[in-house]
Amino acid sequence: MRVNYLGPALVGVDHPAVAEMDRRKFTPSCFLVEISEDARPGGPMMEGDVLVVDEARTYGHADLVVAEIEGEYRLFKAHRAGSRCRLLPPNGGQGYFVNAQQFKGVVVRQARCWAV
Repeated sequence: MRVNYLGPALVGVDHPAVAEMDRRKFTPSCFLVEISEDARPGGPMMEGDVLVVDEARTYGHADLVVAEIEGEYRLFKAHRAGSRCRLLPPNGGQGYFVNAQQFKGVVVRQARCWAV
């Protein structure tokens, strides 16, 4: 699932999903991404959700992670297999083994903007 880079978490990003977030709680290694229209309706992640990603964290089994594949930031679920880690799309599909340059960070928080 594609995600769109919004910017560093410490900088004031103008997005309704992060309006009430206390940015002081995030380290300088955190950045924000927004879920694209690739998300399935009714799933745990919806189009427009904002994820806080920590690029200083190391991924573990079943962590949500962001990696750059074919020039796009994409969201994956990490699946450890011994000393290697395969990244699987959360909605199913082809997985990837990535290198350190492609790995961008681990998702540490999700924010949703609810319509009133």
